Amino acid sequence: MPGTAQPPSQLRHFLALAGHFLGHMVAVVVGFVLIVVGLAMGVTMVLLPVGIVVGLLGVAIVVSGLFARITPPA
Repeated sequence: MPGTAQPPSQLRHFLALAGHFLGHMVAVVVGFVLIVVGLAMGVTMVLLPVGIVVGLLGVAIVVSGLFARITPPA
């Protein structure tokens, strides 16, 4: 019957978990790339202020990728 609500299947639950995990992993990898770019920019005196900002932004993204938890609305 089209009007009845079905509980989510195990595959859908697994795919949702995999999607959340993949999103966190992408955030961690992007954060590490920004940290390395910030360190490389900090080597030169001209790009030092920009390198500090980019590096700290990378640290914030890594920390949020590791510890942030976004719960879906109820």
